Amino acid sequence: MQIRRGTGRGATALLVALAFLVAACAPPRIAKLATPDPAAQVQSLFVATERRLDQVGRIFGQDRSTEMHYARVDVSVPPVHEPGRIEWPDRGQPADPARHFAVTDYVVHDRVGSFRQALRARRDGTETMVYVHGYNNTLSEAMYRLAQIRADFEPPMPSVLFSWPSAGDPRGYIYDRDSVLFARDDLKALLGDLTAGQGEKVFLLAHSMGAHLVMEVLRQAAIAGDRRLLNRISGVVLMSPDIDPDLFRRQAEAIGDLPQPFLIFISERDRVLNLAALITGRKPRLGGITDPAEVAGLDVQVVDFTALSEDNAANHAVPVTSPAAISVLRGMIEQAARNATGFEEYMLLPAQP
Repeated sequence: MQIRRGTGRGATALLVALAFLVAACAPPRIAKLATPDPAAQVQSLFVATERRLDQVGRIFGQDRSTEMHYARVDVSVPPVHEPGRIEWPDRGQPADPARHFAVTDYVVHDRVGSFRQALRARRDGTETMVYVHGYNNTLSEAMYRLAQIRADFEPPMPSVLFSWPSAGDPRGYIYDRDSVLFARDDLKALLGDLTAGQGEKVFLLAHSMGAHLVMEVLRQAAIAGDRRLLNRISGVVLMSPDIDPDLFRRQAEAIGDLPQPFLIFISERDRVLNLAALITGRKPRLGGITDPAEVAGLDVQVVDFTALSEDNAANHAVPVTSPAAISVLRGMIEQAARNATGFEEYMLLPAQP
């Protein structure tokens, strides 16, 4: 049984690797400007990035910027939108806001102060959601994914995309791992800026390798004794985290009291993480663990989305790309908000004390 399972995983990883090589030859998808459609839903995003704002495609092999850039971007979500999908136009074709995602407006901020002021003007309360994308993401892809998440989940607070300098290229896995470490100081500074006001808090949603970045920043804050920042984190969700479980444990232990709630979304059918495990030494990544001992003793809740994974899909972001998973997760969020009981009853892989 174990041999057959391992052989199957190896074959799947090989197929994914081949698919990545094919994808590497294709031009990246790029966000395009268009006139708004009256029936479309417009999602306003705030973007903080180390990329130049004209770097919407891949930047594999280029120098990383040490300067932060800030903007507000309006993304139009078409009236034909289906949950979990990003309706891209065909490559090389203009975007039709009646059928495709499109950028309908943007404002560039020359400094973090005006960026923060504009964000506060859009916020009813004191909380902001910060989304940190994962490996192999261009700025365009990250913006559209956040717009899709906002359209499907309708969070009550404004959202900030922190776009670190991913290569946006399947061949750039090691480049991206280095970029995560490169981006730590800037993300920590951004979180400090977003929580500078009285009572301000941030909710962190991190995907894939972005989860590694978030954990490094929380660890960095703890080592520096910055409990004020850690106390301003209202919750953390690590979706398909591309982290070695042993490293995650050391990070969590260094952080100490983890922000709550602290959720980890996993899937055993995550083909991207299976490939990452093959690249990094065949040990399952945190987003693909099967043994509760991997997180035993840590104040985390693990939710297994394996059963809601889709056939013929990478399954690397199941909670926000599978229509069934989106429906279930929305119900979980709504019930938790009504009963204030959290996600305990949904933990298919509980963390043992």
